[in-house]
Amino acid sequence: DALPIYTSSSTKKLNAKVHDAVCEHCKDVLEWRIKYKKYKTLTQPKKCVKCLQKTVKDAYHIVCKPCAYKLELCAKCGKKEEIVLSDKRPPNVDECDSRDQIGRA
Repeated sequence: DALPIYTSSSTKKLNAKVHDAVCEHCKDVLEWRIKYKKYKTLTQPKKCVKCLQKTVKDAYHIVCKPCAYKLELCAKCGKKEEIVLSDKRPPNVDECDSRDQIGRA
Protein backbone atom coordinates (compact mmCIF):
# COMPACT_ATOMS: atom_id res chain seq x y z
CA ASP A 1 0.00 0.00 0.00
CA ALA A 2 1.40 3.32 -1.04
CA LEU A 3 0.64 6.28 1.17
CA PRO A 4 -1.17 9.19 -0.45
CA ILE A 5 0.99 12.20 -1.24
CA TYR A 6 -0.09 15.34 0.62
CA THR A 7 0.86 18.70 -0.82
CA SER A 8 -0.34 21.28 1.68
CA SER A 9 2.11 24.05 2.55
CA SER A 10 2.62 22.80 6.11
CA THR A 11 3.29 19.26 4.88
CA LYS A 12 5.82 20.56 2.37
CA LYS A 13 7.62 22.44 5.16
CA LEU A 14 7.74 19.33 7.34
CA ASN A 15 9.01 17.15 4.49
CA ALA A 16 11.79 19.64 3.82
CA LYS A 17 12.82 19.83 7.50
CA VAL A 18 16.40 18.78 8.23
CA HIS A 19 16.88 16.83 11.45
CA ASP A 20 20.29 17.67 12.83
CA ALA A 21 21.83 17.40 16.30
CA VAL A 22 20.00 14.08 16.88
CA CYS A 23 21.12 10.46 16.95
CA GLU A 24 20.20 7.98 14.21
CA HIS A 25 17.35 6.42 16.23
CA CYS A 26 15.75 9.77 17.05
CA LYS A 27 16.13 10.90 13.44
CA ASP A 28 14.22 7.77 12.34
CA VAL A 29 11.51 8.44 14.95
CA LEU A 30 11.07 12.04 13.78
CA GLU A 31 10.91 10.97 10.13
CA TRP A 32 8.29 8.33 11.03
CA ARG A 33 6.20 10.96 12.80
CA ILE A 34 6.30 13.20 9.73
CA LYS A 35 5.57 10.33 7.34
CA TYR A 36 2.50 9.15 9.24
CA LYS A 37 1.17 12.63 10.13
CA LYS A 38 1.94 12.35 13.86
CA TYR A 39 4.43 15.24 14.02
CA LYS A 40 3.18 18.32 15.86
CA THR A 41 5.22 21.50 15.71
CA LEU A 42 5.96 23.68 18.72
CA THR A 43 4.01 26.88 19.15
CA GLN A 44 6.42 28.40 21.70
CA PRO A 45 10.08 27.65 22.54
CA LYS A 46 10.68 25.11 25.30
CA LYS A 47 13.24 25.25 28.09
CA CYS A 48 16.57 23.51 27.47
CA VAL A 49 17.42 21.00 30.22
CA LYS A 50 21.12 21.96 30.10
CA CYS A 51 21.24 25.78 30.00
CA LEU A 52 17.70 26.36 31.35
CA GLN A 53 16.96 28.98 28.68
CA LYS A 54 13.86 28.97 26.45
CA THR A 55 15.89 28.11 23.35
CA VAL A 56 14.48 24.74 22.21
CA LYS A 57 12.63 25.53 18.99
CA ASP A 58 12.22 22.02 17.55
CA ALA A 59 9.37 19.72 18.56
CA TYR A 60 10.23 16.67 20.70
CA HIS A 61 13.70 18.06 21.57
CA ILE A 62 14.87 18.59 25.17
CA VAL A 63 18.27 20.23 24.53
CA CYS A 64 18.89 23.35 22.43
CA LYS A 65 21.13 22.95 19.39
CA PRO A 66 24.07 25.00 20.77
CA CYS A 67 24.18 22.85 23.94
CA ALA A 68 23.73 19.65 21.92
CA TYR A 69 26.68 20.47 19.67
CA LYS A 70 28.85 21.72 22.52
CA LEU A 71 28.21 18.71 24.79
CA GLU A 72 27.90 16.24 21.87
CA LEU A 73 24.46 15.09 23.00
CA CYS A 74 21.38 14.08 21.05
CA ALA A 75 18.98 17.04 21.21
CA LYS A 76 15.96 14.73 21.44
CA CYS A 77 16.89 11.94 23.87
CA GLY A 78 19.81 13.69 25.60
CA LYS A 79 22.10 10.66 25.31
CA LYS A 80 25.73 10.84 24.24
CA GLU A 81 25.15 8.98 20.96
CA GLU A 82 26.79 9.52 17.59
CA ILE A 83 25.12 12.61 16.18
CA VAL A 84 23.76 12.63 12.64
CA LEU A 85 25.19 15.71 10.93
CA SER A 86 23.60 17.57 8.08
CA ASP A 87 25.35 19.47 5.29
CA LYS A 88 24.89 22.73 7.17
CA ARG A 89 27.55 23.73 9.67
CA PRO A 90 26.54 23.59 13.35
CA PRO A 91 25.09 26.75 14.86
CA ASN A 92 27.26 29.09 16.86
CA VAL A 93 27.67 27.57 20.33
CA ASP A 94 27.99 31.06 21.79
CA GLU A 95 24.23 31.58 21.18
CA CYS A 96 23.58 29.88 24.50
CA ASP A 97 23.98 32.75 27.00
CA SER A 98 24.41 30.74 30.18
CA ARG A 99 27.38 28.52 29.34
CA ASP A 100 28.32 28.49 33.01
CA GLN A 101 25.02 26.77 33.89
CA ILE A 102 25.46 23.89 31.43
CA GLY A 103 27.13 21.62 33.98
CA ARG A 104 24.41 22.19 36.61
CA ALA A 105 21.56 20.32 34.98
